[in-house]
Amino acid sequence: MKLASKLATAVAALTIATAAFAENPMVGGAPMFENKNIVENAVNSADHTTLVAAVQAAGLVETLQSEGPFTVFAPVNAAFDALPAGTVETLLKPENKDMLVKILTAHVVAGKWSAADIARQARASSDGFYHFNAVSGDALSAQVKGNKVYIYDENGNASLVTIADVNQSNGVIHVVDKVLLPK
Repeated sequence: MKLASKLATAVAALTIATAAFAENPMVGGAPMFENKNIVENAVNSADHTTLVAAVQAAGLVETLQSEGPFTVFAPVNAAFDALPAGTVETLLKPENKDMLVKILTAHVVAGKWSAADIARQARASSDGFYHFNAVSGDALSAQVKGNKVYIYDENGNASLVTIADVNQSNGVIHVVDKVLLPK
């Protein structure tokens, strides 16, 4: 009887763990684990190698490993590749660290905001946009078009949320297709 009870408990635990894992999408070919922090998951995404290198160069690893919670709009490598030639290389130089920090923190919002939370705020607003601030102090706006969420930077450039609600132990990541640039 004890063996049957232990086996039933193990099966139940495995079922719950599998269900919890299934709720989080794969990003960059890698599983994203809700019990890992933003940095621990991001380093495994093949689509976020440029972002990870930038976070390291900016000295933001410790911050993004802290308790948070944070909402991160995480640009894919192609978003960085779309910037003018030489931009990323220039930003990664030590003498440009302050600008790099400003750009990266323009992708981070205090709190844990699901895509549904953001969309709800945008739909409830009088102008169809949810206006909020990044931890850098820069203004961001969100708009819903159909069933897609777009995040706008201060310059009015729109970035599509391509993978939403990648839950982390210290917040949530929303994968975006463009780099958000402060003025």
